[in-house]
Amino acid sequence: MYLLYDLLLLFAIPLLAPYALLKGLRYDNLLRGLGERFALYRPGRLVPLRNRKVIWVHAVSVGETRASIPLLKELRASFPDAAIVLSSLTYTGRSTAEEIDVADLRVFLPYDLPWIVARALRQTRPDLILLVETEIWPNFIRKSAAQGVPVVMVNGRISDRSFPRYWLARPLLSPILGAFRLFCMQSRLDQLRIIRLGADSDRTTVTGNLKFDLPAPDFSEADIALFRKELRLPDKVPVWVAGSTREGEEEIILEAFRALLERGLKLVLILVPRYPDRARAVCDLVARTDLACRLRSELGKQQAQLSSGDIVVGDTLGEMLKFYACADVVFVGGSLVPIGGHNILEASLLSKPVLFGPHMQNFKSISQLLLEAEGGLQVDEDEIAEKVAMLLDSPPLRRKMGEKGQSLFAEHSGATRRTVDSLQRFMER
Repeated sequence: MYLLYDLLLLFAIPLLAPYALLKGLRYDNLLRGLGERFALYRPGRLVPLRNRKVIWVHAVSVGETRASIPLLKELRASFPDAAIVLSSLTYTGRSTAEEIDVADLRVFLPYDLPWIVARALRQTRPDLILLVETEIWPNFIRKSAAQGVPVVMVNGRISDRSFPRYWLARPLLSPILGAFRLFCMQSRLDQLRIIRLGADSDRTTVTGNLKFDLPAPDFSEADIALFRKELRLPDKVPVWVAGSTREGEEEIILEAFRALLERGLKLVLILVPRYPDRARAVCDLVARTDLACRLRSELGKQQAQLSSGDIVVGDTLGEMLKFYACADVVFVGGSLVPIGGHNILEASLLSKPVLFGPHMQNFKSISQLLLEAEGGLQVDEDEIAEKVAMLLDSPPLRRKMGEKGQSLFAEHSGATRRTVDSLQRFMER
């Protein structure tokens, strides 16, 4: 099994490496990104790890990296003498990781070939490896376990969408799961699923969802006023933010936006594709609708203020919470097309009413909790304009939904502390 996997990956690397180079051009770290994927680190970068216990945390992309922030802070508080390595798979995840100062080293996950993984482990010498959510890299896990390094899944989940695929691969997956020392799962259902896939039941526990421990950003009224000024938003014109949209959703959002304008509503739309490198394509799509559009990166003090009917397309990283802070209504994408949804809690964290589509398989429990709390609304593509109009017409309803969504964090917090308590025994070896 491992030989076949290694051969497939070996033949794929000639395609993966040029892709990494091209992506690196977009994010200004061309050679660094490629070198780290081969476990080639610049001189001096590993100095912070010397003579210290090392905790390696891997979070694949933006969502997992943000979810890991409370965990990283708690690890720093609980194990102040340990060094923390934070790895990412995507460039957007890596850019998000750069903003997390509690990590001593931020790197790309090495390509999962035995000799590359061995070089990475030899240089970093981790004492504990934490894989956020369902990140399963066979050689990375196998090599770590063979060296006696405990590998733990944290914030683990098995979605409705992924479980059937994992089930088909169960004979291949089961030996890899056997190398984990502990599975800290989000829910009882996730725990049962990982056991059915081959995990040892004695090595599983339910710790909850780390996303409920995300701290609310400390935005003051003055901060939000400054954000609005930076975005050239007009006074007294409502703002609709459609965040983390995927291909096939922008057309639906633009059609709903046009319908709202035709009703006579005053409104500005901030449309933020999940991947910033799609922003130009989204602008081209907007141009075909004859609506006015500007890229976020082009907004500045010299730019004229926006007017009702204008659209801002997000092409920057790390500003989603800023966009949400300026919003009157939020729609979270990846949910009108069968992607499985994206994190709806970030908008609730800022007490905003949240809309999302029917495809929320990856966030099934969170979306259900938000619906039950009356902090969000699930809509199909024909209902979006109607529900946005309803919320814009009722400030009290928007405020009530935002407050109810925000209250979920207090009710379901504590996953971070439970997770770190479960890790204590590995750090005390």
